[in-house]
Parts: sequence; C-alpha cells; structure tokens
Amino acid sequence: MDVHVRELRYFVAVAEELSFTRAARDRLFVSQPALSKQIRHLELSLRVTLLDRDRRVVSLTPAGRALLPRARQIVEQWDEARQEVADARTTGRSTLTVGFQTRIGRGLIPTVTARLDEVLPGWGLRFRQVSWSDPAVGLGSPDVDVAIAWLPVPDSQGLSCRVVSTEDRWVALPARHRLAARAAVPFEDLADEPFIALPPSAGSRRDFWLATDQRRTPPRIAAEVDTADETFEAVSSGLGIVLLSAGNVAVYQREDVVCRPVSGLPPSHLAVVWRTGDDRAALRAFVDACPQPLCGAGWPVP
Repeated sequence: MDVHVRELRYFVAVAEELSFTRAARDRLFVSQPALSKQIRHLELSLRVTLLDRDRRVVSLTPAGRALLPRARQIVEQWDEARQEVADARTTGRSTLTVGFQTRIGRGLIPTVTARLDEVLPGWGLRFRQVSWSDPAVGLGSPDVDVAIAWLPVPDSQGLSCRVVSTEDRWVALPARHRLAARAAVPFEDLADEPFIALPPSAGSRRDFWLATDQRRTPPRIAAEVDTADETFEAVSSGLGIVLLSAGNVAVYQREDVVCRPVSGLPPSHLAVVWRTGDDRAALRAFVDACPQPLCGAGWPVP
C-alpha cells in the first residue's frame, strides 16, 4: 500500500520532537489521537514499528532511524513541488523569501504577515532554512531576500541589520548532566565542558555561541553541526553542551534536554538582516514590521 506524504510529515514531526503531545500541539496543529492514528497507519503500511513509546518517553526504533532522513527528504521535495505549482498558478503575486537558521517563533512572522497584508496586498512570504555554515544566512545569493538571524553577521558582505530581540544566553544540557539540577549556572562552571560547535565557516557566530571572548582557554569541541536540530540531537545523546538564547528554550523544548540560564555572559541578539541598498517597498515593509527590543544594543535601520 502506498504511503501518504501526510503520514511521513507526521512521522518526521514526532521523530524530531520525540513527543506526540508537542508534535500535535506545536508542529501539526492536530489532535493527539489523530496523530497517533496516522503514525499507526504508517507503521501498518510499512509492516514495522517506527517508534517505541510509553507514558513518558518516545524513541526511534532502528527502522524509524532508517526512515527519518528519507522521510524528511520526501516531505521537503513535496513542499517545494507544491510551492512551485502555487507560484506558477498565482500570476501577479510577489513573494519575499526569508532565510533562517533556527526556528523564528516569538510571534514575529504573524506580526510581519499582518503588516504586509495591510500595506502590500498580494505579497507573501516563503521560508528557507539555511545551514550554520553560511554566515550570511542565504543573503549572499539572490535566493533569499531577507533573513532572521543571530548576530554577528559578516561585515564584509554588504549587510544591514536591526535587532528584533535581545535575550540572555542559556545552556542546553543532557537531562542527566551533573549540572542539570541547578537553577542557574555560572559560565565559569561550563567553560571546561565539551561543547557542540557551529562549523568553522560560521565565523564570528561560531565564536559567539562558544563564548570565546569570555574564556581563558580555548573551548573543547565535541562535535560540529550544521543545523539547530542536529545540535539538540548531539546534546541529547550526551556528546556535549551548547549555549542558546532564552527565547529558543521554549522553541526547542524536549524531554531529554535540560536548559538553564547562564550568568557571566552578555546577551544574544536576534536581528532582521537584509542586503544594504535593497530599497524595495516589500523589503522595507518587512523590516518596519519587525519589533524593536526595549533593552540591549541595537543596530538601527540605515
């Protein structure tokens, strides 16, 4: 029996969240019973068990681990095909492509979308996830119009930016880590721990999330990752720890990772970033619709 893309999409959501509740509530916006039914139908179609589950823990079986990368690829290709068909069908509609490296959250995109509907009816947003290896978050090519990115961004690539959120840095730890029981952790207690790092091509952003400027000795690098999802998989497996923004604690919440505030570090800055000199009305509307933080350093719109 052929498998439906919907079932694969539901499986990917549960596999990435390792929680039926979070996948149903935060990713798929369906009821948990409906999600469970789709997963069971997928397992029956493939004649395998993909997920082991009990009241507290969801984990991938060997068959589930084998299917996950293929399922992601199929879902991504289907989404791209649907978008291309929609673009071909909807003549006269214009689109801004938004680059991102971590889930945006924070109510930012609904706010921007509502503003675009007011000032530029007919314009829409498309989203493209960019690897950590690209410090310009896709803005080095014409494929991305604007990005929501963590500072710093490269000074040499003709980019302008404005902070939309200023957030303290926290640490993500494996659930059984010796520091997981603490309410907060001084950075000096973390400095010698093995860290999950962005790739070297991420440049100064890699250094920022390793807190290089606050260290007396170079960091211990346990692994390098290209995406946020890879980061949290590495942490949950016990390879190392990672710094993250306070706002991303809720966005990436999972049962096998514990997050705690870190003292002794300056805050992080999430910004809207665009190519300097791009004065298109839609780009300006997007930037103007993004909120400005009430505290912390800022990079004004030129």
